[in-house]
Amino acid sequence: MIDVRLIRNDLDRVRAALARRNDPSVMAALDRASSLDVRLREILVERDQLRARVNSISKDVGMLRRDGQVDQAEALQADSRQLGESEKQLAGEHDALNDRLRQELLVIPNLPFEGAPDGTSDADNPVVKGPFLPESFPDHQRVPHWETATALGILDNERATKIAQSMFTMQRGAGATLARALCQLALDRNADAHEEIRPPSLVSTATLTATGQLPKFADDAFAIERDDLWCIPTAEVPLTSIYAGEILDAADLPKRFMAYSPSYRREAGSAGRDTRGMLRAHEFDKVEILALSTPEQAPALLDDMVARAEGTIQVLGLPYRIIEICAGDMGQSHHRSFDIEVYAPGADAWLEVSSISWFSDYQARRADIRYRPVDAEGKPHKGTAFVHTLNGSALAVPRVWAAIVENYRNANGSVSVPEALRPYMRGIDLIEN
Repeated sequence: MIDVRLIRNDLDRVRAALARRNDPSVMAALDRASSLDVRLREILVERDQLRARVNSISKDVGMLRRDGQVDQAEALQADSRQLGESEKQLAGEHDALNDRLRQELLVIPNLPFEGAPDGTSDADNPVVKGPFLPESFPDHQRVPHWETATALGILDNERATKIAQSMFTMQRGAGATLARALCQLALDRNADAHEEIRPPSLVSTATLTATGQLPKFADDAFAIERDDLWCIPTAEVPLTSIYAGEILDAADLPKRFMAYSPSYRREAGSAGRDTRGMLRAHEFDKVEILALSTPEQAPALLDDMVARAEGTIQVLGLPYRIIEICAGDMGQSHHRSFDIEVYAPGADAWLEVSSISWFSDYQARRADIRYRPVDAEGKPHKGTAFVHTLNGSALAVPRVWAAIVENYRNANGSVSVPEALRPYMRGIDLIEN
């Protein structure tokens, strides 16, 4: 969440930044939060005035009793008790309003990076690198991956639906091996700088709230209500909270993690969209990279994460482009974001395969992850500050898998395995019947 002190001390700047998101509901929430913060500060002033009055009465009562003026002393004590009741009422109002303020802050999105492009939707996201495309695609690559994969027996969504429900997928044989190979490739390519984690796939409500999925995206999440647990939509969620509630030393930053995990998304707002093949599913595999950093380290880490995700797509030999997300299309927690998209000739579509984002201190403020800042000479500053968080999809399996099946399809219907994946494929260089 954003710092309430920004709303208090620089409301015009916050309003101007959030106006770039082109969402009237955000501005309404900002106004409510500002009004609540004003009232909370008024209550504190009123409380202090009451306490000062009670202290003054206490002194007067003591003097009256010493002078034998018992009746007057008891009358003042009655006034003091009434003031005490008023203070309790103020305390109750303060607690209730403070809870309401937190709820408003939870739905107010992050401030967009000043240099992020303006725009209102994904149509306004500029291409910042590429596109890197061949001059043309032969007709045999213009076959949708779901047709090729079904014919080769490597994708069996019909039985996946029988086992679970629609929008679940099942890879078989070389298709399952291909999915696993993609994950291992992504892990190996990032192991030089990232500690591998195998986090829980189920998390608490507090953990899901820390990254911004709750309360806004509750309808897109799979909940296990009996145990108050949620299936993770991405490994970003548990990785971000590894150090929740802790204070780190600046010398230990950045901390960089990577994790393979299944990801679960209800896709409640996507009914009927891209439901064929591997393009959109309730469960899929993904490798995530994440960093906790100081504000100064964050921009370079963002560039490094984009380069890492791009490098993996490059070694797979897939046509791609990189776009920067405009302020109006940015996710709630995002401060700055880039997407890598690959072109799938069979689906005739650009497919988002990686999203890399910098969240500033928005997530860390929710999760209460702090560090002890130091000056240029390494001397500690007074107090603590919130870390910055960054994360990115090192590789999300479904759409990369689909793009490989379409881009590497041969005229006879077989699919060649990209060179970079062959060490992980148990000797399979060609997927054929």
